[in-house]
Amino acid sequence: MDILAGQVGVLLKMQGLMLATAESCTGGGIAQSITEVAGSSLWFERGFVTYSNLSKQQMLGVENATLLQYGAVSEAVVREMVAGALVNSHAQVALSVSGIAGPDGGTVEKPVGTVWFAWGLKNAVVYTRCHYLSGGRAEIRAQAVRIALQGVIDLLSLRTELA
Repeated sequence: MDILAGQVGVLLKMQGLMLATAESCTGGGIAQSITEVAGSSLWFERGFVTYSNLSKQQMLGVENATLLQYGAVSEAVVREMVAGALVNSHAQVALSVSGIAGPDGGTVEKPVGTVWFAWGLKNAVVYTRCHYLSGGRAEIRAQAVRIALQGVIDLLSLRTELA
């Protein structure tokens, strides 16, 4: 993950951008991976660990109605988490993640390993993706960190191609 986090940093520095993270099931794992890179304070603005629904509402402005209608592990919630991270930080790029790492908590509709991701740029489109990951709790969380970081790389690479 150090390699991915380092690549995120190179792209952010090249584009003069800062990143904010909004994490639920990864519990700060993305921010930890990023801050293991020396000099990351130049491109990592802040991280929100919003494990409970209340913290998603209070820190990121996720609507209670969204949580009630779709649940915390949903496209709608990760979209609102990205928007909230951008509004409540000085970052121009944000990512969010919310999922069910297990071993409990899964349902038929959302089994253990269901993880929603979102990536966005300030005043631009938000990209979302759902992954169904396998393994134990630690493996699911580690996979989610890698996917989240790769998503930032993909977003910033696309931004460069379109510029």
